[in-house]
Amino acid sequence: MTYKEVATMVKSMGLPYAYYQFPEGTAQKLPFICYFYNGINDLKADNTNYQRIAVLNIELYTKNKDFARESAVESVLADNHLTYSKEESYIDNEKMWQIAYEMEVLING
Repeated sequence: MTYKEVATMVKSMGLPYAYYQFPEGTAQKLPFICYFYNGINDLKADNTNYQRIAVLNIELYTKNKDFARESAVESVLADNHLTYSKEESYIDNEKMWQIAYEMEVLING
């Protein structure tokens, strides 16, 4: 995938989304998605990075636990042949759920 294709994939999830966070003063109503790259884990040998492998995080934020919304996000990831790990937490001071998906993405271009 390219970085642009990743952004298009996130957009296809059908929710407001932003890279890392929404700009200050543009608070979004729940649900929404934030995504970002949390480093690289490139395939390397012989002093060369052969394949860019980005660690992609996609975070779904909802007011209530929303299994259907999570399933929809996971379907998009499956359609794009991405395997992921998943964690959830409740952010008490914000009164919302965070469902965090982490995966590695082969970046081409």
